Amino acid sequence: MSEILTSKDGKIGFITLNRPETWNTFNVPFARQLNDALIDFDKDNEIQVVIIKANGKSFSVGIELEEFRKGKSHKEYREFIKLMDEHNHTIANMKKPVIAQVHGYALANGAGLVFACDLAVAAKSAKFGTTAINVGLICLGPAVPLTRLVGRKRALEMVLTGEIISAQQAFDFGLINRVVDDEKLEEATLELANTLANKSPLALEIGKTGIYKMSDLEYHKAADYMSELFASLAATEDALEGVNAFVEKRQPNFKKK
Repeated sequence: MSEILTSKDGKIGFITLNRPETWNTFNVPFARQLNDALIDFDKDNEIQVVIIKANGKSFSVGIELEEFRKGKSHKEYREFIKLMDEHNHTIANMKKPVIAQVHGYALANGAGLVFACDLAVAAKSAKFGTTAINVGLICLGPAVPLTRLVGRKRALEMVLTGEIISAQQAFDFGLINRVVDDEKLEEATLELANTLANKSPLALEIGKTGIYKMSDLEYHKAADYMSELFASLAATEDALEGVNAFVEKRQPNFKKK
């Protein structure tokens, strides 16, 4: 059985975490297949938005604990953990927006995956936590996107206590974008994905790239960088098409040029 399932519907690509019997815990095949699926969709010209969802009772509860009982060497753990955290790089480097559709528990590396996604929609009953501290480990990989979303004090509180928070708290902290009734989770996620899929793919790509890269720049350099990106977008055929379509009250025909 494949650890990760993929499918497509129009401009939307779906990645389904498929280890329901283990609550979608991360192991080597799972992490590799997840990253491969993300990269494949980013290269697929038919796909404009990617949704990550999960089979079973929960989104993901982190790395499979048996992996930490195998007596790996420091070098072996270095390679293993690098793979477990690879999605932090992959999603940030993708041209296309990635949305997490979250139900049940999203804990440890599972929470980190949600935090790394560009957007997230969660069911009201969903729970989040950087819980590795509770088994003598620590959520350092998830702390990277977490800290950029909530700031250092909140991130330290979450990582050092390992407390589990509700979907509403996660929303209040800025960790997710929308909280919806459980039965409306799929509908609400698709609604958001379709909203993005109808935008200019070139504008989405430049917008995502700019927002990620400016975060590593000091204020004035970031402002100059974003101005240059905007100028490069404004000079494209798609930008002209978008403006003309709006003025002429018609649907745009974007070509990513």
